[in-house]
Amino acid sequence: MTQNQILVVDDSPVILRMLSLTLKKEGYPVATAVNGEEALEQIRRLQPNLVFIDAMMPKKDGYEVAQEVRADAGLERQPYIIMLTARGQEADRERAEEVGIDEFMTKPFSPSQVAARVRAILANADNTR
Repeated sequence: MTQNQILVVDDSPVILRMLSLTLKKEGYPVATAVNGEEALEQIRRLQPNLVFIDAMMPKKDGYEVAQEVRADAGLERQPYIIMLTARGQEADRERAEEVGIDEFMTKPFSPSQVAARVRAILANADNTR
């Protein structure tokens, strides 16, 4: 497994590209997925430290993916999961907490916000569950 591997999951090519480029510029290895099923495959294969995942996607949404990841005893470790959402409603936050999402990031966000947040998370030695 690559150190500090990051997975970005979003069905929007614009968001996927922006996050990937931002993180690669910071020197992180980045993998991508465009839907929930692909995300689960990548998480099991890569065992990333950090996952950015869109709330609303086709096939499986971000909540379903997080719930499956948190229930997967076969993972070497649990990644830190950041939910990407255009909605920041309290009900969404409560649901995210119930399924084990660590943090919310409301769209739109800037590349500098993303880079700073990732640095802070990965600098913490206990960044996984």
